Amino acid sequence: MARTQIIGTGSYAPEKVLTNADLEKIVDTSDAWITERTGIRERRLAAPGEATSDMAVRAAQRALEQAGVRPEELDLIVVGTVTADMPMPSCAALVQAKLGARRAFAFDVAAACAGALYALSVADQFIRTGQVKRALVIGAELLSRALNWEDRNTCVLFGDGAGALVIAPTEDPERGLLSTHLYTDGTFADILAIPGGGSLHPPSERVLEERLHTVHMNGREVFKFAVRALAESTHTALKANGLHPRDVAHVIAHQANVRIIESVMQRLEMPIEKCWLNLGEYGNTSSASLPMTLDEAHRSGRLESGDVVAMMAIGAGMTWGSAVMRW
Repeated sequence: MARTQIIGTGSYAPEKVLTNADLEKIVDTSDAWITERTGIRERRLAAPGEATSDMAVRAAQRALEQAGVRPEELDLIVVGTVTADMPMPSCAALVQAKLGARRAFAFDVAAACAGALYALSVADQFIRTGQVKRALVIGAELLSRALNWEDRNTCVLFGDGAGALVIAPTEDPERGLLSTHLYTDGTFADILAIPGGGSLHPPSERVLEERLHTVHMNGREVFKFAVRALAESTHTALKANGLHPRDVAHVIAHQANVRIIESVMQRLEMPIEKCWLNLGEYGNTSSASLPMTLDEAHRSGRLESGDVVAMMAIGAGMTWGSAVMRW
């Protein structure tokens, strides 16, 4: 059975930069407070009229160009997002139309910050079974329009952006995606959620007044859950492939909080230098985080053929997962 190989990466971040100094003017916070607790110095905000699908398309075009694949050659598009342009149709359908990928079937995956990893795992199954030859995996998020800009515990964390991966089968035994491992525990759904806007709390004056359409988070509980879950799932992925932490050349982690990443790396007994960090410039871009980070690492020339790369992500649900590949 063929393995899945990443043959192109791309990312997109909006032009508008919102710094910690800017946030000091609109909410009770400080640059020192944000930087010390999160590692974030600035984040990007989508322009007025710019939608999630627009960002996804920009990232996809860069990934396709690098892969040497035309949109009409794609068989599948999977978009990880919880901030689609509209409830229906899917963001993926709009991306398919904007790219001109007429042959591709397309759908969204809603796993919040773990969305891109979930999308990659789903697309991987289509590649491995031979049903798909060329697939586009995207993580795209526009959370700046789903934030309470008076809540300093959440509004300082998130930024907008998109990342994309083009994947294809490979018969090379020394390369490709070795395995993915996905998990969910819905009993923790209330520690990170956007409670309003769905069928439980449909749009109404009360939803708007109580800010139920914005991100609500119990930061302490999310931190504890994330550190344990990410370390355990990464250990599981390595063990499944007969690998040890010392075998890993690079870690591509969801960029949620530098303290979470540092704690996970300590549990894995890996030096932090193995983990590519960009949350200082982009903040937490949710599902876009993993492919954006991988694209940066790839384009920097840091990844070499045969390198063992471990990936991990966690999001609302709680949903989380890990993956291991040989680059």
